Amino acid sequence: MTAIRTLSLDDGAVMESMERELFGSDAWSRAIIDDELCHPFSYYRGIDDGELVAYAGLRAAPVDAGQGDIQTIAVSKSHRQRGLGRALLVDLMNEAQRRGVRELFLEVRADNEPAIALYDSLGFREIDRRAGYYQPDGVDAIVMCHVADAHEEGSA
Repeated sequence: MTAIRTLSLDDGAVMESMERELFGSDAWSRAIIDDELCHPFSYYRGIDDGELVAYAGLRAAPVDAGQGDIQTIAVSKSHRQRGLGRALLVDLMNEAQRRGVRELFLEVRADNEPAIALYDSLGFREIDRRAGYYQPDGVDAIVMCHVADAHEEGSA
C-alpha cells in the first residue's frame, strides 16, 4: 500500500468519478465534493495506486471538537479487501483524537455489511436507525458512534 496523503481540489474530478461508480444514486456532486475539500473543519485523505483509489473524510473543529463526523469512505471496487478502508478510517480516527473528538459519528447503509463489520471492529456501535433514509432506494441508515475512552485520550 502506498502512503496516505492529504487530498486537494485537484482530486475532485477523480473523486466525482468514483462517487458515481461506487454510490450511484447516493453519489455526491462535484460541488459537494469541492465544498467538503475546502471546508475549514474538513480533513480528507486518500491512497494512490497510480491514481486515487481510496479516500475518506472527517469533519470536526480543529481543536476541542468534542464531536466529529466521518463524512465518507470510498474504496474502488478493484482495490477492496486490501485494508485500504481500515487504514483510512484509522487515520481519520487518529486525527479526530488530535482534534479532541470524544464522540465520532457516521452513517452507513443498512445493506452495506462489509462497512458495518469494519466500523464494528474499530469500536463503533449502532445508536440509531433512520428508516428509508437513502433514496430512491429506501434503504435505512444506521447511525454509529465511537466514544473515546480515557486510555485513548492520553495516547495522542
